[in-house]
Amino acid sequence: MPALLALLMGLWGVRRQNTMWRDESVTYQVAHRSLSEIWQLLGHADAVHGLYYFFMHALFAVGGDSLVTLRLPSVLATCVSAFLVASTGRRLVGPRTGLIGGIAFALLPVVQMYAQEGRSYAMVCAFIALSTYLFVGALDHSSRRRWTAYALTVAAAGWLHEFAVLALPAHGLTLYLSRLPRTLLRSWATAAGLSVAPVVPLALRSAGQSGQVSWIGWPHAGEWLVIAAVTLVGVLCAGYATKPVVPGTETREGALRLVRLALPLLIVPTAALLVASLYAPMYVDRYVLYSQLALALLIGVAVDRLWDAVGRAARPTAPRSRAVVFGIAAAGVAVALLPVTLQMRTPDSRKDNVTAIAAQVRTMASDDAGVLFMPARRREWALSYPDDFRGLTDLALQRSPRADNTLEGTEDSADRIRVRLRAFDRIVALTDPPGQPEDPFPDEAVKRDVLRKEFVVCRRVQVKGGQVTLYARPGRC
Repeated sequence: MPALLALLMGLWGVRRQNTMWRDESVTYQVAHRSLSEIWQLLGHADAVHGLYYFFMHALFAVGGDSLVTLRLPSVLATCVSAFLVASTGRRLVGPRTGLIGGIAFALLPVVQMYAQEGRSYAMVCAFIALSTYLFVGALDHSSRRRWTAYALTVAAAGWLHEFAVLALPAHGLTLYLSRLPRTLLRSWATAAGLSVAPVVPLALRSAGQSGQVSWIGWPHAGEWLVIAAVTLVGVLCAGYATKPVVPGTETREGALRLVRLALPLLIVPTAALLVASLYAPMYVDRYVLYSQLALALLIGVAVDRLWDAVGRAARPTAPRSRAVVFGIAAAGVAVALLPVTLQMRTPDSRKDNVTAIAAQVRTMASDDAGVLFMPARRREWALSYPDDFRGLTDLALQRSPRADNTLEGTEDSADRIRVRLRAFDRIVALTDPPGQPEDPFPDEAVKRDVLRKEFVVCRRVQVKGGQVTLYARPGRC
């Protein structure tokens, strides 16, 4: 049932009104390069996503290049995750905990968001869900085969995104809290080492490309609020689930095991990225999407416990009262989630709308115009919709992204850009939304300088995540 729910939620509105945002656009255009071009790109940029790009290249070759093909792996991965959450909850506590936890996972807003994303994060989440399920099985029945499967699964997640290995210290903390025999600790440490070893070369390569994530800043107030709220919900669920049913009695062992598993997985990966951000900001919620697995498990065991408590308090003559109460509560949760659920399936749910930006350029530009990307990395807006930019001259470009084995290509020197700008009477500029910091580099500064001094604004249109501005010589609008 959780897997089916996740499938239905994932397919509902999966095309998102036929739009993409910039990260998905990068996936789309990189996966359409040849295998050798993808390999050469990874030497310059995006090595962390290399395995995912190769996978998507093969998928597009087999399944076509539609938006459904782009997002279907994430939809199916979310189904797998929901199934594994239910299976883990069932194994540790019982069927009801698993069922509620799996349903909760499928309904979490952030899970719904990345279930319809043409990126690797839902797939990483599925591999960590599988590794967690295998981890529980290995603790119950330790064997070389189980630990090997665990190590391979974590390694696969790490190759899809290296921050997946942050699940390992969470599992290690589970072992410590469980006070299990040293032999299990040694088996886990060996498996953890074997899973990290193949990810190290990827981490070293991507470390040399850290400039790509220079846009990440310290979490803002809204992000801190979400982090605190999610952590608080998890802690409260854990506390309620492990509270003795009757004062002076022991807590169910299954609930204790689940809390020892889930609470570290909820907290440790996020905390690790926040601590690392003291050196260089690197926290983004999607990097630790798999922590939502833990939140769902904790919700599942807490609601299961609440179900039992209500059953004991209900009158024997009213056996249906519990089902009615929980049915009403479930309906209330569904209604409360409906606005965000609907919003997740609109273009406004993402940082920008590459499709709308490209369409606006085609509407605004004439064939004799030049186009300018400010900053250069916004050239990614054009790469997935080349027809909308056909006939326009890229005034700053020296070598195209494909020829240069990069994501944005290489631009000319500042002096050369100045000369090329002065040769045109009409220029369409694609820029970030107002209020964003301006790049201080000379080639970016000269674009702004020439447009400000020698051109006038004819028309400016705000689009989700950016703006398109038509400049012309004075009197030529």
